[in-house]
Amino acid sequence: WSRTRTGTNTFCLQLCRLYRTLRQETSVFPLPEPHDVFQASQMKFDDFQKDLNRLRKDLRACTTEVEKVCKVSEEENLQPFKDMMEDFLSQGTTDLSACGAVGHFLELSVFFSVKPKSGEKEVSPNTFFSLWHEFTSDFKEQWKKENKVILKERLKAAEESFRQAKEKASYSVKPKHASGIKAKLGMKI
Repeated sequence: WSRTRTGTNTFCLQLCRLYRTLRQETSVFPLPEPHDVFQASQMKFDDFQKDLNRLRKDLRACTTEVEKVCKVSEEENLQPFKDMMEDFLSQGTTDLSACGAVGHFLELSVFFSVKPKSGEKEVSPNTFFSLWHEFTSDFKEQWKKENKVILKERLKAAEESFRQAKEKASYSVKPKHASGIKAKLGMKI
């Protein structure tokens, strides 16, 4: 376990350094937050499907209600409501059709070569995202360490440029030779 953990940390450190060289100025964490990945691992597709079915049912009910209102309403009162509701219903239909999450998730798990645990017929979100949760957590730790190193380097560079500017700006002040009336009067006295 410690050997694997060390390898993971080394891999994360290499990724952080590579990303740092590619994106020198940005200090925004490039991955999803580990907590978000953990929450994704807790998702159950059965619950998600139930919610989608409920939304489809609600959308159908809303469509029938809109049709009823359009049939009963007079033409002069119909227009702003009808256009707005058609836009709303078409957007809802588009959003619902885009929610084929199970198929996309299975394609994703095949792409990353994640195999289901023994006893499971498909890869579960818990199996898939627990791997990514561990990776994003380790990467974030290394990311913070690398950002501290970058800040120290920038601070040193700023201090060095300030010191050099101060050395360049240092000049010697030569006393002015007195040649005015005060000096001449002072010499006579």
